Amino acid sequence: MAGEAEVVAEPVVEEAADAGKQPHKLERKWAFWFDNQSKHKQGAAWGASLRKAYTFGTVEEFWCLYDQIFKPSRLQGNADLHLFKAGIEPKWEDSQCANGGKWTVISNRKPDLDNMWLETLMALIGEQFDEGDEICGVVASVRPKQDKLSLWTKNAANEAVQMSIGRKWKEVIDVTDKINYSFHDDSRRERSAKGRYSV
Repeated sequence: MAGEAEVVAEPVVEEAADAGKQPHKLERKWAFWFDNQSKHKQGAAWGASLRKAYTFGTVEEFWCLYDQIFKPSRLQGNADLHLFKAGIEPKWEDSQCANGGKWTVISNRKPDLDNMWLETLMALIGEQFDEGDEICGVVASVRPKQDKLSLWTKNAANEAVQMSIGRKWKEVIDVTDKINYSFHDDSRRERSAKGRYSV
């Protein structure tokens, strides 16, 4: 009987120890942003409806936010969901993004978009990219006909780094189709700018 008491007491001690653990800090802080483009007022500047939703720095905060709020499939059409490093705004004009560009993948199915979004988020906050310092963040663009996921980077002209990031991202999101990289400068000049790199 004494042996049974020890067995029962052991899990209670483990639970008490778990409750006292410190949160699992990430290497850097990240921020979720939201942009409801369907509510743009005529004549309003791009980004007028862009709002920072939450900044987090621990694994526990991430999962709480992701599980409760931040899934692209929960958005109405013409909305964007962003995860960017804290201190970087998801705008071409941000100094960290100004000379950059983006890798883009198209999704015709919401479950695929949610899965690619989650895999990308985990790779970013888990620092799985060798060139992680070159990455600004990721954008999920939900549209009525076709959704997009775009991975934004800092230095578009560095082809070797961009190709490495693109190859790793394809592996992370498990995509076999070709994806393209476009420069923000090209996108500023023409709406449907052609990709400069592809993997």
